[in-house]
Amino acid sequence: MRSTDILPGPCHLCGGHSGVRTGEAWICAVCSWRFGDVPDDGLPLPRVDVVYYLRFDRRVKIGTSHRPRQRLSRILHHELLAFERGGREIEQSRHREFAEDREGGEWFTLTDGLRSHVSGLRAVGDPWQLYARWLSEALQRHHG
Repeated sequence: MRSTDILPGPCHLCGGHSGVRTGEAWICAVCSWRFGDVPDDGLPLPRVDVVYYLRFDRRVKIGTSHRPRQRLSRILHHELLAFERGGREIEQSRHREFAEDREGGEWFTLTDGLRSHVSGLRAVGDPWQLYARWLSEALQRHHG
């Protein structure tokens, strides 16, 4: 079993501070990016689509974005509940799944069923850490 320790500095991809030493390399414990590697700023970041769940009072917005930081900064909300990897197809599936709870547009009443779904997603991990990991995986596939 490998132990987690403090990275020599913040991860260049996600800013995480904990890591795992594997041989000569440090791997970020948050996103699995190799410490010291810098994403090539001359190349576009790969597209990673997410379905997001935002809470505002007792309502939840279920939407999708491939740039969640930008998108969420434009939506009034109290809390980011979860991310789910996927795009429009997953988003539309969730809209159908929770259709009885729809208040209008992409907003739904936070019922026990929706709360349970979000709790299952949260059990997998922190939304931003998951996004960083998905981005890291996509970068390693496309540019690694």
